[in-house]
Amino acid sequence: MISTVGSVAGGWLPMFFINSLKWPVYKARKTAMLIYAFCVLPIFFTLLLGQVSYWLAVMVIGLAAAAHQAWSANIYTTVSDMFPKNATGSVTGIGGMFGAVGGIVLSLFVQKNMFVYYRSIHKIETAYYIMFIVCGLAYLSAWLIMHFLIGKKHKQVIIG
Repeated sequence: MISTVGSVAGGWLPMFFINSLKWPVYKARKTAMLIYAFCVLPIFFTLLLGQVSYWLAVMVIGLAAAAHQAWSANIYTTVSDMFPKNATGSVTGIGGMFGAVGGIVLSLFVQKNMFVYYRSIHKIETAYYIMFIVCGLAYLSAWLIMHFLIGKKHKQVIIG
């Protein structure tokens, strides 16, 4: 349910920036995505909050899921804003492929190395702390990569 709200808000916020504040499309999407990236950061505290109440942990994970949905809605739209129609599918596919390969590699490393090690020393919660930090920082890292690769010289697309 919470991620559904994030999916809808993911499209609403940049359109608010575009229509109400008259921001260029790229600036609006990039700013919205930065906000969503920051909304994932409370995931760092999931284990600590779970010790207080499982519902606090659930709410933080729900916020991160909502921010993920909002991010996803904008990353796909950003591709269609930046590339010609005939390249949008290919660029999205390439991005999806690298995301899937990254997920496979990370899962293999985590399952076969990190979790096995921390379980063997009876500190499994440390492995979860590390994973929550990695996942929380993934969106800010992606935003920074996008920011520096694309830069400010990107041709602005005008809606409407």
